[in-house]
Amino acid sequence: MANLFTRWLGAQRRERALRKHAIDDALWQRTLDAFPFYRHLNAADRERLRETTSLFIAQKEFSTAHGLELTDEMIVSIAAQACLPVLNLDLDLYGGWVGVIVYPGEFVIRKTVEDEAGVVHEIEHDASGEAWEGGPVVLSWEDTQMADASDAYNVVIHEFAHKIDMVNGEADGHPPLFRRWHAPLDNAAWSDIFDNAYDQFCARVDAVPQRRWSRFERESLIDPYAADHPSEFFAVCSEALFVTPDAFQSEYPELYRLLARYYRQDPANVGALTGYSA
Repeated sequence: MANLFTRWLGAQRRERALRKHAIDDALWQRTLDAFPFYRHLNAADRERLRETTSLFIAQKEFSTAHGLELTDEMIVSIAAQACLPVLNLDLDLYGGWVGVIVYPGEFVIRKTVEDEAGVVHEIEHDASGEAWEGGPVVLSWEDTQMADASDAYNVVIHEFAHKIDMVNGEADGHPPLFRRWHAPLDNAAWSDIFDNAYDQFCARVDAVPQRRWSRFERESLIDPYAADHPSEFFAVCSEALFVTPDAFQSEYPELYRLLARYYRQDPANVGALTGYSA
């Protein structure tokens, strides 16, 4: 009886959230039209994404910095992009934190790092996004609007892939695997494909002479930044899966299949993905 009441209460809360944070038809259509990567979704998927986006907005607190005006268009645009990776998973993967902070453009990150000799350094660098473990996601509004489908770049998907990766603790490129969604994927199967792909990519980056670096950055589908850490490789490859799925599948077919199985989406319409079900 208690379980039935709990489910009923959850359903009531969901319906209230969907009513309170309903997205205007015109605004939703503008949101979909702004980004080519929504086109792989069928009508039912788009409607589920709309509902998931409303629920996300109900759960999160959006704020801005440096005088940027917060608008409904801004909230819905960011929320819809954030919800795409969890469309066939669970919005609870974004639980445990509430803040989304939006800057007009790039912002400065200050970090304390320790080098190999044990010396601690204070460093600063510009960033378009940052995800804090247990804390907010920080985004550049300018960067969230970059929608060139020829470039595997999406700062929202990148940072929210980090959030998924952090469900198990510190981001390490090994996101949580759940039997109800990801069987027969397990940690060993993930490592066999992902870790090997990461090692090969790092070797490829390391082999590029300095004089050819700018050319490599232009020609590589995967940003060389992905070689910095397995968590960055996971986030950058997640961007590629959704933003440039055909190119990603063509250049990295095994890695494409792994991430498509993980997210339970097949944007390149490869079909017959082992262990994949919509």
